[in-house]
Amino acid sequence: MYKKLMACVASIREKTDFKPEVALILGSGLGDYADGIKVEATVNYSDIEGFPISTVAGHKGRFVFGYVGEVPVVIMQGRVHYYEGYAMSDVVLPTRLMGMLGAKKLFLTNAAGGINTSYNPGCFMMITDHITTAVPNPLIGPNIEELGSRFPDMSEVYSKRLRDVIRKSAEQCGIEIEEGVYVQLTGPSYETPAEIRMCRGWGGDAVGMSTACEAIAARHMGLEVCGISCITNLAAGVSDRKLDHKEVQETADRVSMEFKRLVTQIIENM
Repeated sequence: MYKKLMACVASIREKTDFKPEVALILGSGLGDYADGIKVEATVNYSDIEGFPISTVAGHKGRFVFGYVGEVPVVIMQGRVHYYEGYAMSDVVLPTRLMGMLGAKKLFLTNAAGGINTSYNPGCFMMITDHITTAVPNPLIGPNIEELGSRFPDMSEVYSKRLRDVIRKSAEQCGIEIEEGVYVQLTGPSYETPAEIRMCRGWGGDAVGMSTACEAIAARHMGLEVCGISCITNLAAGVSDRKLDHKEVQETADRVSMEFKRLVTQIIENM
């Protein structure tokens, strides 16, 4: 895996020598944020040797290198999901790759279902912690010693410092933000009402099919991590509505301007 990562780094370095400070992963319906930054280079996933390709509609499938204000960033337009059939080590390969390209901070975003009954579609939730009981840990297998230790501490996956930055940034933007625990399940089917009751019993506030595994891989490498979920729908059993990916994208589109303002403010305050 380390050799594969190094091959990916070499493939990107043939196209750009840009060194990012912040890595940003854009979730479903949120990918056009990268189109509005000062772009220095773009690299399609398909042009990177050995790189897994996202197959999800609405995910462009490329890295965008550039600046948010004065901050050098690499943005992942479209992530790879475990439900697409990739090994978990491939799912987190892009996260590791961005760290190896120079990023010191990882900003995760996603579209999620609201478990917490006080949430409404279109609100934002700052991730304070996560639960990954239902998905394979991305560190299973031989440890990549070049990246981190065999048994990394996960007592503070989501940086307290960056959580303070998010709170301050939301206040500056006049945007209300919830705080809660994100639960990652495998997908691709949406959860049953019984599974949502289970997640609520665990202490979950939002549920999705990504993000937490990427956070684990990033912390293994020593990156500082933060994350925001866009609550695009209420989870199964919380309302009487049936779940539909089209609704997820429509809600994300509806709040995209607020999301862009918030993300920009957070990155500039980091």
